[in-house]
Amino acid sequence: MNDPARLERIRAAFGARFGDAQPALFRAPGRVNLIGEHTDYNEGYVLPAAIDRDVVIAVSPRDDRTVRLYTMNLEAEAAFSLDEIRRDDAQPWSNYPRGVAWALQERGLRLAGMDAAIESTVPLGGGLSSSAALEVATAVAFQALSGFEMSPEEMARTCQRAENEFVGMPCGIMDQFIARLGRRDHALLIDCRSLQFEHVPLGLREHALVVVDTGVRRELAASEYRVRRRECEEGVALLRGALPRIRALRDVSPDDLERHRSLLPDVIHRRCRHVVAEDARVLESVACLRRGDLDVFGRFMWASHESLRDDYEVSCRELDLLVEIARSVPGVLGSRMVGGGFGGCTVTLLASAALDAFSDAVAARYPRETGLEPRLTVCAATDGAGRVA
Repeated sequence: MNDPARLERIRAAFGARFGDAQPALFRAPGRVNLIGEHTDYNEGYVLPAAIDRDVVIAVSPRDDRTVRLYTMNLEAEAAFSLDEIRRDDAQPWSNYPRGVAWALQERGLRLAGMDAAIESTVPLGGGLSSSAALEVATAVAFQALSGFEMSPEEMARTCQRAENEFVGMPCGIMDQFIARLGRRDHALLIDCRSLQFEHVPLGLREHALVVVDTGVRRELAASEYRVRRRECEEGVALLRGALPRIRALRDVSPDDLERHRSLLPDVIHRRCRHVVAEDARVLESVACLRRGDLDVFGRFMWASHESLRDDYEVSCRELDLLVEIARSVPGVLGSRMVGGGFGGCTVTLLASAALDAFSDAVAARYPRETGLEPRLTVCAATDGAGRVA
């Protein structure tokens, strides 16, 4: 999960900046969402897994109310007072730890100041939730230094509030939840309304998950994310005329949607159709995993990508090409875009014996047709946030 050489580099960077050679180290993982895209903010179901790419934060307490931050990835520094937490547009990466501190104090908690060095192996802008990993790693560090009690579920909600209200990104609960509650070799079924959850064994003994980064940063993702949320809310408002008890698209069945499609403009209908069908795919995928049927699970992954491409319209040429390449390789069971869309990554489920053929196919076609270099990562499902050392 974290090799000794990496941890020593982080300790050394911390010591060089802050003068303490033995800081406490905490981590939180990135995630790959196996299926259930854009369902979380519609109060539906998602099936993510925490991955063995993470944020590690090295910390020491301070006697005052100052928080000093250093990011090794960007070689940048920031600082703020816990008595006056404001956004920093000059160092936007620091708004995630700032937001966590703000949200924790909004709950009435008294935080200790700290020095912190941060290092991440989660690709930035790749749809693997580097932001939630940073938030949750910061929260567990504050918890250890400040000595407060908080359940994993409450910590996830607090970190979500930090991103929603302080950073200004209206994300759902999934990313923070899986970063805190992941389990090795398992996915996590989350009901995003009740926050009930269940660890689901993946059973990947002879199979693997591969994340491929398109190299396309998701410049449109944040703005289009807000548009899709509004379109889903509009769909609920229009459907409520015929279905007065619904609160979110989670409450609409596929039959309900088709029966009342005349109430919806075409674009709104297609947005709703994706979400309603995706919720059903998540639950059917969990049933597949429980009975060890990875072939059918893979077919749901293909269907998810097609729906995201055609109905939700959040894919892009590069994502579609990677999925097309995956289809051409024997031994690939399923592939789909993951994350907000408009770039980022795909996740592919394949037989371990097909790894080399898949890697070769991507290397042969993707750079030639896009001019970009893909980055392939074989991912293992890992544990959620905690102390490293």
